Amino acid sequence: MTGHHARNVPGRHSRRLVCAGALGALVFSTMGCGRLEEFADPPASAPAGGDSSPSLGVDEAAVALLPDSVASRHTLRVAIPTNEPPTQFYSEGTRYLTGTNPDVARLIGKALNLDVDIKVVNFDSIIPGIAAGRYDMTVSSMTPTTKRMAVMDFVDYMQVGNAIVVAKGGEPITKDTLCGRRVGVLTGSYQLTVNIPAYNQDCAAAGKPPIQIGQFQDTRQAVSALTSGRQDAVLADSPILEYATAHNPAVEVSDTFEYTPVAVGVSKEPALVDAVSAALDCVVSSDAYGEVLRKYGLESAMITDARVNAAQ
Repeated sequence: MTGHHARNVPGRHSRRLVCAGALGALVFSTMGCGRLEEFADPPASAPAGGDSSPSLGVDEAAVALLPDSVASRHTLRVAIPTNEPPTQFYSEGTRYLTGTNPDVARLIGKALNLDVDIKVVNFDSIIPGIAAGRYDMTVSSMTPTTKRMAVMDFVDYMQVGNAIVVAKGGEPITKDTLCGRRVGVLTGSYQLTVNIPAYNQDCAAAGKPPIQIGQFQDTRQAVSALTSGRQDAVLADSPILEYATAHNPAVEVSDTFEYTPVAVGVSKEPALVDAVSAALDCVVSSDAYGEVLRKYGLESAMITDARVNAAQ
């Protein structure tokens, strides 16, 4: 995306060098009445080794940017959904949230020398929860849009595409053949709020019937509806659907397209977005960042520039 750049924060690039050196020494939903359903299960059953994310040095210059409200609490409250491997899911047999998004959140916490308190919530509860001050930020593969920017600031941390999956051996369905199909999407997702309306405009212009939308809280439910014949296809983030097809022989990827950055959503507090931006500069330039993405097979999602408020 051309024409979008991170805001100028004094010393951003010097902090990146400091962080890299420290590591070497040692990783919209529309706002409205979405319910604030938070799952209270504590992450008490963490893996035996505790935090599974890689080591990362503290970025003292980024720490200095933190607002007093967060620094005094010494904790980042991070809202993340679950049941979306490989981006976020419970470690087998535990209530410990793992995946690329929790691990990136933990890396941001390490760079800022803060504890990370992950709140497991429904995706469509995240933006209302941040607006209400329940959470400081989200790391949930959220696409930054101008509508979402009315409530949050955003800092890029990886890139993902869209994918369409269909029943194995069924008729292929692509972005251009969605009209009139029963398509499952995640409630509150970019696919539902931005992609589907645009595709339906194209359907109407071509004199074709609109897409029949099925909404689900997670893609596991959507894929189940697909395999039971209640949906013709599922449209969601490519890493999640590629993982689903690798672990479910009944479905296959029919199309992938539109690779764009996703971002950490941060509450509208300038000092906090500056601190998180500086921390993500540190993270994306570190070996730990690549280690996290490789762990979950997402090397292709790596970025090199943690841009601020680069709307898609």
